[in-house]
Amino acid sequence: MTLRLQNKVAIITGAGRGIGKAIALGFAREGASIVGVARTLSELDSLAMEVRRFGGRILNVLSDLSDPSQPRRIVLQTLSEFDTIDVLVNNAAVGTEGCSRPVVDFDDDYWSLSLATNLTAPYLMCRAVLPTLLKKRRGAIINISSLAGRAGLVNGVAYSATKHGLLGITRTLAMEVAKDGIAVNAICPGSYRTEMNQRSLEQDSIRLGIDLQSLEKKIAPIGRRLDPTEIVPTALLLAQTEGVVITGQAINVCGGRSLFREID
Repeated sequence: MTLRLQNKVAIITGAGRGIGKAIALGFAREGASIVGVARTLSELDSLAMEVRRFGGRILNVLSDLSDPSQPRRIVLQTLSEFDTIDVLVNNAAVGTEGCSRPVVDFDDDYWSLSLATNLTAPYLMCRAVLPTLLKKRRGAIINISSLAGRAGLVNGVAYSATKHGLLGITRTLAMEVAKDGIAVNAICPGSYRTEMNQRSLEQDSIRLGIDLQSLEKKIAPIGRRLDPTEIVPTALLLAQTEGVVITGQAINVCGGRSLFREID
């Protein structure tokens, strides 16, 4: 059986846990060599152990993407190790857990951190990988946005603003490089069983006066949060270079949550 990402090299930011880790493992099982980027060494070590357990290749890069010097370093390390790049997944982000407040009381430092990590870092990662993709005239960029990039988010102005902005980057870049064989798309997750979403849901539970279990049941028509592995099939579809006819899209993978108005 031919593996769908055989001989491809994929950079995945925020790969230490949650959605990023699930995508990294899913891509590795389909033959991709993985460049896992995260801030926590123990999480990267765990990822590497799992990838190597089934014979996959991985380069781990410890990096804090709020530092604008990091994207270029990540790409240089990738090229040094694997000599090429085929796929970029911009997944690293900070959520609402560090500052769940209305705009009038929002923390300016957390706003700046959110912009640096959630918006500037993906922009700089795209810029850093594009020369390689343009030279090859093929490749895929996948930006992990959010349903909060399509609507407002109570007490989450920085997260919502940056995820809206990430869709702007996605659509603009897709228009610019479609003729070069490069697909640029976004995935908009809903509520997933991740550490970040758990903290956000706990905050909403307190704010709304609803117990956590009841809130989780009403979060989407399917009556539950999704497991991070459930985003992998969509990411795999978008990562395949023959999928360049799909570009500039923002695809909801949310168990139907986008059919609801924002829980407020």
